[in-house]
Amino acid sequence: MNHLAALRALVATGTDGRRTLASVPGCWDGLSALLIEQAGFGAAFLTGGGLAMARLGRPDMGMATMTELVEAVAAIRDRVAIPLIVDGDTGFGNALTLARTVRLVERAGGSAIQIEDQAFPKRCGHMAGKAMAPLAEAVGRVRAALDARVDMLVVARTDAVAVEGIDAALDRADAYLAAGADLIFVEGPRTLAETQAVADRFAARVPLVHNLVEGGVSATDRGADLEAIGFAVALHPLLLMHGFVRHAPGWLAQLKREGTSAGLDLASLGDMNRITGAQALIAEEARYAG
Repeated sequence: MNHLAALRALVATGTDGRRTLASVPGCWDGLSALLIEQAGFGAAFLTGGGLAMARLGRPDMGMATMTELVEAVAAIRDRVAIPLIVDGDTGFGNALTLARTVRLVERAGGSAIQIEDQAFPKRCGHMAGKAMAPLAEAVGRVRAALDARVDMLVVARTDAVAVEGIDAALDRADAYLAAGADLIFVEGPRTLAETQAVADRFAARVPLVHNLVEGGVSATDRGADLEAIGFAVALHPLLLMHGFVRHAPGWLAQLKREGTSAGLDLASLGDMNRITGAQALIAEEARYAG
């Protein structure tokens, strides 16, 4: 099964008429994606926020470029076989740049691309100060993405809850579904009632995506709550990033204070070689050595 077929199966309705929630951790490079695959997850999410934070040391405020995103997709696809949902932000400009983004992401190995309806440049969906693109422009983005893709899923995301309210967000999402989006993502419902309203409107019609960001605005952090009302995907975009940033300052403080990393609970070089597949590469090199 190729990665697109695997993603379609992951979000499909089961024989009992319900969807099983897929927890999808976030990655930003080959190693983070490899750890997700080796942990047995069915898909990974190339997070735009994680890419900006890891590569640039910048917040999720539209700083990463299309080229940097496509390079990350290609590096990840070269290393893992699982489906990759790609955060395409607002498409890096207008509908034309969005269409080019979609084409390049698909050729690089993306299984699905998420398109947002914020004004460009965007902000993290869990930050204040967001601004929305006009509805007609946002629908045009979805249509442009669908026209540009050959065989890749399109996730239409609306950030309107925090700006225009839940009713407007649901109406926007309905417009994106009518335009042909394959999955719907209403970012940041603030209460369980709003989360239920999303499910009531869409769960029987289309696979739904939800964002579970540590410290974010989600009304629940439990996948079981989302699965019970019909969501298909729970993104955990910054789980690995948050873990690294939580513990790295302590490691660095010990090294600065004591001049040694002895005693820290760390992976070893041998662990890294095992995880990244050194022996397999050595064997492959020998096979071509003649």
